Amino acid sequence: MNNRDESLVRHFNQLLTLADAVIVTDSTHRICFVNDVYEQITGYKEKDIIGKKAGILKTKLTPVETYIQMKASLENRQPWSGVFTNRKACGELWHSSITITPYVIDDKVYFAGIFRVLEDLERGHYLDEKRVRQLQGSLLKVLAISCEIRDPGIENHLIRVQNLTELLVERHNERIDSQLDYHYTSQIVNASIMHDIGKSAIPEGILYKPGSLAPYERIIIEMHPQIGVDILTKIYGELDDELFENEFSVAKNVILYHHEKWNGEGYPFHLAGESIPFEARIVSVVDVYDALTTKRPYKEKWTQKAAIELIVEHSGKHFDPAIVESFITLYEDGSLDTYG
Repeated sequence: MNNRDESLVRHFNQLLTLADAVIVTDSTHRICFVNDVYEQITGYKEKDIIGKKAGILKTKLTPVETYIQMKASLENRQPWSGVFTNRKACGELWHSSITITPYVIDDKVYFAGIFRVLEDLERGHYLDEKRVRQLQGSLLKVLAISCEIRDPGIENHLIRVQNLTELLVERHNERIDSQLDYHYTSQIVNASIMHDIGKSAIPEGILYKPGSLAPYERIIIEMHPQIGVDILTKIYGELDDELFENEFSVAKNVILYHHEKWNGEGYPFHLAGESIPFEARIVSVVDVYDALTTKRPYKEKWTQKAAIELIVEHSGKHFDPAIVESFITLYEDGSLDTYG
C-alpha cells in the first residue's frame, strides 16, 4: 500500500474487493490506486502508475464523442457509462464497458471506475454503435437492391430516396424541435431504402405500364406493401438476431404504410392522420417527390417547382401537413438541388 492515502482507501475498500477491475482517480484524473484485477487485466502495476493520468490506456480507436460525453457528465458530477477501446501494457488492444462514478470525500472529488472486458463475456462479440449502424444500413441496402435488381435504374432511385429521407428527417426534427432519438432517425434513414421491395413480385407489364391501370392491375400493384413485409419477415426469420430487431420493425412500418394517405384514402389499410407511423409519412413525401422528378420509361420528368406544387396541393390530403412544411424549406433553401 505504498504511496496510498490509507483513509482514502477505506472509503473505497468495498469497491476494491470487487471481481471487476477498479480504478480510482482524483479530480484531475490522476490515478490514486487500482485493485488487483485492474493490474491483471491491463498489465500495469499500481506502483508504476500511481499519479499518472488514467489516459495511459487510451487509444485513438475510441470515438472522440465518447470522451466528450464522459467529460460533460463528470464535470457535472454525474455518473457516466460507456465503452472504451484501450491498450494493455503489452500493446494488446481490448474493449471495456466502464461505469465512472464521482465521489466527494472531505470536499475533494474522486472518480471510481469499474469495468469489465467485453472480450471475456460468455456470449457474443462486441460491436460499437457506429459499426452496428453501418452493418444494419449496409444489409438493408443490399437486400433492397437485390430485390429490385431487374430495373437498372432502381438503385439510383433507392439511394436518392435514402439521401432525401435523411435531409427531411433532420430538417423536420429541427424545425418543430421534436427531439427525435438519433438511433430512431438513423433507423428511418436505413429503412427508407426498403420501401418498395414488394414490387419485386409485381409483373413488369403492370409495374412499368404507361397510362392508366385496369382495375385488376391496380389491385395487384396495391398488394406490394404486404408482399414486401412478407419478404422482410422471411429475411428476419432467417436472421433471428436482436441486433436487427428494431431496424426491421421500422423497415416494416415504412414498407407497409408508405402508401397510406393523411385523409385515410390510401392503401392497404386506409389509415389516417397520425395513426400512420411517422417513418412512413416521411418516406411517403420523399418517394412521391423523387418519382415525379425522375424520368422513367412510362413517364416524363417533372420540374422541381411542379413537383413541389403538387405536394403542397395534397398537403392534408395525401401528406402530413407538418412534414410538407418541412419539405418546402428544403426546396426554398436549395437543399433539394444536390440530394441525389
